[in-house]
Amino acid sequence: MKKSSASKKTTASKKTTASTETGSGGKAAAKKAAATATATEKTSAAKKAAAAGKATAGEKATAGKQAPAGKKTAAKKAAPLKRQAPAKKPAVAPKKATAAVKGVAPAKTVTPASPPGESRTALVRRARRINRELAEVYPYAHPELDFENPFQLVVATVLSAQTTDLRVNQTTPALFAKYPTPEDLAAAVPEEVEEILRPTGFFRAKTRSVIGLSKALVEDFGGEVPGRLEDLVKLPGVGRKTAFVVLGNAYGRPGITVDTHFQRLVRRWRWTEETDPDKIEAAVGALFPKSDWTDLSHHVIWHGRRICHARKPACGACPIAPLCPAYGEGETDPEKAKKLLKYEKGGFPGQRLKPPQAYLDAGGKPAPPLGAG
Repeated sequence: MKKSSASKKTTASKKTTASTETGSGGKAAAKKAAATATATEKTSAAKKAAAAGKATAGEKATAGKQAPAGKKTAAKKAAPLKRQAPAKKPAVAPKKATAAVKGVAPAKTVTPASPPGESRTALVRRARRINRELAEVYPYAHPELDFENPFQLVVATVLSAQTTDLRVNQTTPALFAKYPTPEDLAAAVPEEVEEILRPTGFFRAKTRSVIGLSKALVEDFGGEVPGRLEDLVKLPGVGRKTAFVVLGNAYGRPGITVDTHFQRLVRRWRWTEETDPDKIEAAVGALFPKSDWTDLSHHVIWHGRRICHARKPACGACPIAPLCPAYGEGETDPEKAKKLLKYEKGGFPGQRLKPPQAYLDAGGKPAPPLGAG
C-alpha cells in the first residue's frame, strides 16, 4: 500500500512538472507569435502607406487630366481634398509709409527728427537750427503786405483776414489813393469803401473795421498809430496778431505773428502741441531770444506759403526735411514736389506789387496789379 502511494505522488509530481514546462513553453510561443504578428502588421502598414503615397502622387500627376465622373466621385469619397484658404490680399501701405514697403525705395532718404521723449534742450537746439536754415533759404523774407507807413500797414493787415496778401495788395492802392490818412478814411462814405474792398471778401465787416479804427486813431491818438501793444489791441479789428505785425515791421519792436501758416508749421515741427494762438505765441517765444521773434515769423510764414502747404506739403523740395518730424506727410518725390511750389520758389510772382529791393535782387518778381492778366 505504501508503494502505491509513493508511486502516485511521483506520477503527480511528474505531471505537475510537465504541466509547468508546457505552460512556460506556451507563453514563450505566444510572445513569439505576437511579435511576428506585429512585424507583419507594420510591414503591411508600410506597404499600404507606400501604396497610398504612390496613389496620391499619381492623382497629383493626373489632376489636370479629365477623368470620368464615376472615378472622380470615387476619388473624392476615397480621399477628400482639404479646401485651401483664399490667399490674403497684400497690405497696401498708406502714402505716408510708402518707403517702408519692400521693394519700394523712397525718393529721398531722410531720418525724421524729434524722436519721442525729446528733451527741452534738444527741442531748443532743433528749433533754432530750423530758423537758421530758413534764414539762409529766405534771406529776403519780409512782410508781404505793401505799405509805406504804419497807418497803411495796420489797415492792410486788418484787410488780410480770410484772404491772401496778394489780393490785399491789389486792392489797397485804390483805397489809399482815395483815403491817404486816418482823417480821410474816418470821414468816408461806407458804401464807397465797400465797393473798393469788395474783392477782399467780407467787405462790409472790413469796411466797418477800417473806418472804425481810423476814427479811433483820430479821436484817441491824434491820427497816429500807437506803438504799444496795449493801445493797438483797443482799435476795432486789431488783435494781437495784427498788433505784432505793426510793432515788428513798422516800429522794429519784436513780436511773433501767429497766423494760420505759423500755427500749422510749429505744430508739424513739434515745437508745441498748443492750439490757442496766444499759447502758441508764448510756447514758441520761449524757444528763441526776443530779438529773433519778428524775423522768425517771416521765415516760418514764407516757408508755409511756398513749400510746407496745408493740404499737400512739398516734402521732396523742403530744405529742412532732415529736421522735420512730419516728413512724408506730403509729396517726397523731388520732381513731383517741385511742381507744388508756389510764388518765387516755383517761378511765380510774389505777393507784393512793390517788394523790397533785396527781394528783387534775389530774383523775386513783383505781383501783377488788380485786373491784370
